[in-house]
Amino acid sequence: MKSLFTALLIAAFFTSCSPGGNSGNQANTNEETKPLLDMNKKLLRHVVLIKFKEGTSSSDIAKVEDAFGALEDKISEIRGYEWGINNSPEGADKGFTHCFLVTFESEEDREVYLPHPDHQAFVEVLTPHLEDVLVVDYWTE
Repeated sequence: MKSLFTALLIAAFFTSCSPGGNSGNQANTNEETKPLLDMNKKLLRHVVLIKFKEGTSSSDIAKVEDAFGALEDKISEIRGYEWGINNSPEGADKGFTHCFLVTFESEEDREVYLPHPDHQAFVEVLTPHLEDVLVVDYWTE
């Protein structure tokens, strides 16, 4: 019984994390133009945590959310994207409210993304409202 429960948990995890799943507030997989990710292959994750300046309006935050989300359709090297707003009860968020997760298949793809004009345009939208940012990149294990 325990192994069945474990198998169901694993299946649920991969369903929610695979293209087409929606484990964040927004997920856009752009399945028509991008092939499905091979979940057996290591993936490069780019995690961006954002703390907005005090007093940032909800409409300005929405503009940042929309601008970040639009990058997946503009930069072909992005293989996956999701985001969400912190809801942890632990109180250890240090004021970071938004988490964005961008997936790449290679470091070369990330190297195209970072200086890409559309990414730089997003940074211009974000910067006036940004109190702090934390970025962590890692290869999936």
